[in-house]
Amino acid sequence: MSRTRTALLAAMALVAGATGTAYAAVPGDVGAAAVPCTVNYQVQNQWDTGFTAAVTVTNLGAAKSSWAVKWSYAGNQRVTSGWNAKITQSGSNVTAANESYNGTLATGGSASFGFQGTYSGSNAIPATFTLDGVTCNVDSGGPTDPTDPTGPGDRVNNPYSGAKVYVNPEWSAKAAAESGGSRIANQPTGVWLDRIAAINGVNGGMGLRDHLDAALAQKGSGELVIQLVIYNLPGRDCSALASNGELGPTEIGRYKTEYIDPIAAILSDAKYAPLRIVTTVEIDSLPNLVTNTGSRATATPECDVMKANGNYVKGVGYALNKLGDVGNVYNYVDAGHHGWIGWDDNFGPSADVFHDAATAEGATPADVHGFITNTANYSTLKENNFTINDSVAGKSVRESKWVDWNRYVDELGFAQAFRNELVSTGFDTNIGMLIDTSRNGWGGTTRPAGPGATTSVDTYIEGGRYDRRIHIGNWCNQSGAGLGERPKTAPESGIDAYVWMKPPGESDGASKAIPNDEGKGFDRMCDPTYTGTPRNGNNLTGALPDAPVSGHWFSAQFQQLMRNAYPPLP
Repeated sequence: MSRTRTALLAAMALVAGATGTAYAAVPGDVGAAAVPCTVNYQVQNQWDTGFTAAVTVTNLGAAKSSWAVKWSYAGNQRVTSGWNAKITQSGSNVTAANESYNGTLATGGSASFGFQGTYSGSNAIPATFTLDGVTCNVDSGGPTDPTDPTGPGDRVNNPYSGAKVYVNPEWSAKAAAESGGSRIANQPTGVWLDRIAAINGVNGGMGLRDHLDAALAQKGSGELVIQLVIYNLPGRDCSALASNGELGPTEIGRYKTEYIDPIAAILSDAKYAPLRIVTTVEIDSLPNLVTNTGSRATATPECDVMKANGNYVKGVGYALNKLGDVGNVYNYVDAGHHGWIGWDDNFGPSADVFHDAATAEGATPADVHGFITNTANYSTLKENNFTINDSVAGKSVRESKWVDWNRYVDELGFAQAFRNELVSTGFDTNIGMLIDTSRNGWGGTTRPAGPGATTSVDTYIEGGRYDRRIHIGNWCNQSGAGLGERPKTAPESGIDAYVWMKPPGESDGASKAIPNDEGKGFDRMCDPTYTGTPRNGNNLTGALPDAPVSGHWFSAQFQQLMRNAYPPLP
């Protein structure tokens, strides 16, 4: 099965370290019936105020005797000179038309040109290109790969593009039963397969086939995405007791034969081939091997065991391999969040571990369609009141107590940058990112309207940050949190979608010990009276009281999320 991604462009931007080189890559195996044209836009050299770029347009439609490529800049880039095309600019809009000697563009033929430009701030790759008014690099609905005539199983660039997303009727009913919950009850959320029994359904609830059948009913004649969370690794969540799983650290065999194999068998049923199945693979697992092992203050014996036995890497690799063999499955690997792996000593090593997993147990990077950040977490999508480059009273924002030398202050900037890092380790240049925005809105009366006072870098950050957690390491049922951006397709460069993978209203963990048959322990990080660990700077946890076991419905949290939603609910 060929893995093609045909709608790319700005989502394909990558910046290579010190050189500042950026690329808009395009697949080489796209057929004329699917994509009318492709554009490769490459920033070759970049310096403080200027850059040079090379552009290649390939015509996959009818032959042309003249042509014009157009794009718009989101920033203040200005073209100052060009070659091999007549380049003009009006405001942010640029037109590159053929010269007299290169106007002929046969079917499958290409033309290349270049230019020099100026900029300040960012130098983002344009989001859209057109050739003679037709948008390039976008699948028009035909076959995606003429060399692989497998039909419906061919993957598209962005599975969310042009598709509805499955609304889980079980979550929807709980949401609708809450006062005011009907406002969001029809939002799509992830279906969590958090134990072996969940495959067939727990306590009379829907199993995997039930959800897939319901998804087919919701699909109608259009496209539909169903979002599944693959979440049952051996020794799961080695640094958090609240979400421990049913399988012991050495039970990799059971993980393969009793969990992944049955899921793969169901997903490969031809009945479900019309669906686009997005799997988010093993939440909060692989980064533990970097941040919570060895001599670090945050290390745990449980994470040291999982690093030594290799079963996180093996498990994720096996899942990617088996699920990646199903032609309509899109694997997105969990990539933590900026408040976990945004620091220099976590950033690159985490990408390396992800690549190790993607090449284990028969998997290859081609089995990874993308990555997801902020799953079940609270990190703000975008902090608008400060940037990582700000300085106050002679100190960088990075020196503030909140940022604490992190390279990133929000999820969007982190996800875009981490995507580039992943590509540099060997993942496909066309991978896309998902960001979970189900609980990162931080609205309500405490949302700052502007930056804090400039008396010190800490007052500046504390007064202006949207994320109102006590510490960025706090993760359990956070007080003051709100719903974030509603699920949305291709909202930003490199981002396939904003999603609600964590269903709002489902607890992160119990605030006190509660006996259960789900293998879930009591984690003091869910106790509002606990004064913390090195992972949260030994601060209070900020957790809500009276919370049930993780995954169970938590009405008080649901009401808070609606009350503090940003954008606000109607």
